Formats: sequence, C-alpha cells, structure tokens
Amino acid sequence: MRTETDRTEARRPWGLAAFLLVALAAFVALGLWQVQRMHWKHALIARVETRVHAAPVAVPDDARLNRASMADGIPEFAYLRVKIAGTYEGRATALVRAATELGTGYWTMTPIRTAEGRQVWINRGFVPAGTTREQAAATAPQGRVEVTGLLRASEPGGSVLQSNQPGADRWYSRDVKALAIVRGIGAVAPTFVDAQVEQAAPVQGLRPVPGLTQIHFPDSHLTYALTWFAMAAMSAMALIFVWRRGRWTA
Repeated sequence: MRTETDRTEARRPWGLAAFLLVALAAFVALGLWQVQRMHWKHALIARVETRVHAAPVAVPDDARLNRASMADGIPEFAYLRVKIAGTYEGRATALVRAATELGTGYWTMTPIRTAEGRQVWINRGFVPAGTTREQAAATAPQGRVEVTGLLRASEPGGSVLQSNQPGADRWYSRDVKALAIVRGIGAVAPTFVDAQVEQAAPVQGLRPVPGLTQIHFPDSHLTYALTWFAMAAMSAMALIFVWRRGRWTA
C-alpha cells in the first residue's frame, strides 16, 4: 500500500524542477562569463589607451608586421603611436569613403616614401564630399614630411555594405595592397598610419583634417551580466515556488 509520503513524492514536479535547476545553473554561468568578459574588455581598453598616448616609435618593419598576431581580439600593433618621415607620393593619392563627426566625405590616402625606400600609406585625414582626387592630391606637401599618428591594420575587400571597386577607383575601405596595385607604386607596408600631426611645408587651400580616428570598443558586459543574474534569480524563485506548490497540493 502506498503511504502518504509516497503520494507526496509522486506529485512533486520533478521534471519542471529539474528544468528550472538546469536553467538556473546556465544563467549563473552566463552571468559569470560576462563578468569575465567585462574585466577582459576593460583591460583591453586600458592597453589601447596607453598605446594611443605613449611617445611615438618607429613603424615596425614589414617582417614583424606580417608575423603579428591577434592580441586580445585586435591586431598586435593596432593603435600603436608611431612617427615616420619621408616624402609623399602625391600622384598616388586615393580617396576612401568616410563617415565622421564632420559629416560624410573621404579619407585622403597618400603613400609616404622613406629615405630607405620603404613605402607606407598615410591616412592624411578627412576631406568633404565633392572633393576630387586631383584636389586631394594637390594637398600633399612637397619635400620632407614628418607624420605622427596611429598604426592601423589594412582593411581588405571593402566595407560591410559595399565592396571596393578598384577598376572604377571607388574605395570603401583602406585596403593598402589593393590601393598600391591600382596606383602602380610597388610594394608597401602591410599597414597604414592614421595621421594625427603632419609637419611639413604649408600648402594653401584645401587641407585634410587629421586626428579623427575613432576608437570605440562596445562595453555592455555589465548590463548582460545583470540580465543573466536576474534571470537566474527568477529561475530560483520559480523553482522554489513549484517545489512548494507540489508539496502543498500533495
């Protein structure tokens, strides 16, 4: 004969309780993971901020750049503050579509040739929509130029929405290799520099606006963590409720 205790155990919602217990564990694990991600993101932001405000160094050689790996989700040398000197190849200037705090327009990309013959693309800054390539090329100073800026990784292929069209000279990303091929300037470093300061003989008229590098890392991990922990708390309350309800109705 079944006892009252047997009937009580049989009526308890074991299946639902097990599901809620698994959900509780999963939500807690997801919350803890987001907390770990938050600490990682804050450390990454701190490292990038340190690079951006550090004293400028020479652009690493091509061998080091080619061996560079991803470090904490970004290229190893990304946003390294560098200094480079040489002469601009103004004829090779290219315009790359840009959307900035100044509006829509173009990045002015011009290669610089060092005394050793090395070529590195420089993003000299923003020019407004309607600027022609010839007008942008004319802004390149003659003679020796010294540029201080932030090292950036090449952007092959195009933007998320549009692919580069080299044949039509339409560029939506700063793909240094493709730009060099189209301009016929030979080998270039596998990187480019976002100019912050350009020291050179002044040029009259239109001038690109430098220093518009946007450094933004989404940081919503705390919000996500609190959401997961809230769902864990609700799962715990639901587990207690259904367990007690099963006992009360037994």
